[in-house]
Amino acid sequence: MLFNSLQYLVFLPVVFLTYWVLPQKLRVPLLLVASYVFYMSWKPIYGLLIFGLTLGNFLLVPFIAKSVDRKKLWLGIVVAANLITLAIFKYAYFAVGTIKSGLSVAGIDWREPHLHIILPLGISFFVFEFIHYAVDVYRGKPLVKSFINFSLFASFFPTQIAGPIKRYQDFIPQLDIKSKFKWEYVDEGMQLILMGLAKKVLLADNLALVAQAGFTHPEQFSAVDLWLITYAFAFQIFFDFAGYTDVARGSALLFGYKVPINFNLPYIASNVADFWHRWHISLSTWLRDYLFIPLGGSRGSRWLTNRNLFITMALGGLWHGAAMHFLVWGVYQGVMLIVHREYQNVLERIGVSKSVIQSKVYHAISVIVTFHVVCVGWVFFRADTATIAWKMLAKMAQVPVELLNFSFNQLEVLKIRDPLIFPSLLVLLPTLMLAHIAVNWLNDKKFYQRPPWAVQVGVMVALMCLLTIFSPDSSPRFIYFQF
Repeated sequence: MLFNSLQYLVFLPVVFLTYWVLPQKLRVPLLLVASYVFYMSWKPIYGLLIFGLTLGNFLLVPFIAKSVDRKKLWLGIVVAANLITLAIFKYAYFAVGTIKSGLSVAGIDWREPHLHIILPLGISFFVFEFIHYAVDVYRGKPLVKSFINFSLFASFFPTQIAGPIKRYQDFIPQLDIKSKFKWEYVDEGMQLILMGLAKKVLLADNLALVAQAGFTHPEQFSAVDLWLITYAFAFQIFFDFAGYTDVARGSALLFGYKVPINFNLPYIASNVADFWHRWHISLSTWLRDYLFIPLGGSRGSRWLTNRNLFITMALGGLWHGAAMHFLVWGVYQGVMLIVHREYQNVLERIGVSKSVIQSKVYHAISVIVTFHVVCVGWVFFRADTATIAWKMLAKMAQVPVELLNFSFNQLEVLKIRDPLIFPSLLVLLPTLMLAHIAVNWLNDKKFYQRPPWAVQVGVMVALMCLLTIFSPDSSPRFIYFQF
C-alpha cells in the first residue's frame, strides 16, 4: 500500500476515525492490526516474517539484560539472527552473482540456482530497529515489557516501509500516554501529508521522467544534458524521500505520535560531513551509533578513524541495495568524508584563519562544491550499473569543452517532456530552498507568525488543485519503497 495510492486515501481516514472513537486500551491494538493490514496488503505471507522477527527479538533480547557473563554472546546471537535474515532476503542474489563472476574468471561455468526470493518491504528498516533495541539493552537501557507495544514499535505503519528509523526509547513511552484528541493533530498532520504528497507528485514525479530518460539512455545526451539530468535526480530523490517522510510524520501525528525528522535542507550543506548530518538523519545517526562508534569511532589514530569512516559508509552503501553500484556509492561517500577530514587538517597546519573559513564567500563556494560532490555520488546511486556510472561521469567531465560552444537549442533534456516543465522546475527548486531558509530565519528571529486558519486552508486547497492538475499520468512508487 503506497502513501500516494487510493488505498491509503481510504485506509488512513478509517483507521484515524476508529482510533479516536475507541477507548484508550484498544487504540494500540487497533494500530497494530492496522499496521499488519497495511504491510500484508502487498504480500500477505510476509506478515509472518515481521511477526517472526518481532517475536524472536522480544524473546531473545531479555537474555542480554539478564545475563551476567554472557551478555556479549547473547548480543551476538540476536544481531547475527537479524543480519542473517536480512542477508538471506536482500543479498542472496548478490552473493550468488558474485560467486558466479568469480568462478567465471577462473574459467568455471557454474549454473546458479534460481532462489525465488522477493525482497520484503521495509526489512532494512525494521531490522535496524531491532538491532538498535538489542544493542541499547546491552548498554543498560530498559527492556520493553509489553509484546503489543514492542510489536507496534516494529510495525507502525507510517514508518514501516521506509522509516524514519525510530528509537524505542522515544517511541514506546508515547504508547502509554493517555492521549486526548486535539484538533492540532489534524491541522499539523494534514499539512505535513499534503506537503509530502506535493513534494512527491508535483516535484519528484515530474523530475523522475527526466532522470529516467537520461539514466536509461545516457549515450543520447551531451555532457551539459547529463549534468542537468543528474541535478534532476538529486532533487527527485530529495523530494521523493522527504515527501515520504512528511507523509509518515503527518500520518503519525494524526494519532498523536511523533517520529523523528529525516531531512534538514541537505543541499545547503557546506561539506560532506555536514551533508550527512542533514540527509537521512535517522540512518546516518544509526550508522554512527551502531557501526562507526563500535568500530572505534574517532578515538584511535587518524588512520583508524579514516578506516572506520570508510567501512561505515561502504556498508551503508551496501545497505541501500545488493548491487555493486550501491557499494561503489558507499565507498565514494567514505572517501569523500576522509578527504574532508584531511582537508580540514591541512587548513589547520597551514594556519588558514577562521575569519576566512567563516566568510560568506568561502561558505557559498563550499556549498556549491559540496552539492556537486554529492551529485557525482548520485550518478553511482542511480545508474543501473557501476560501469554505466563511470561512462556517464567520463562524459560529464567534458562539460568545460562543451560550454565553449554552448547553445540552449542543443539541449536534448528539454525535449523529454513539455519544454516548459523542466526549465520551470530548475527555477522553482532553488526558489523553494531559499524561501525555506528565509522562513526558518524569520522564525528564529521571532518575526514569523503562523498564518491565519483561513490562509492555511487556502494553501492546502491550492495544493490539492495543483496535485490534480500537474501530476504526471502515472506516479511511480517511492524510491525507498522496497529497501
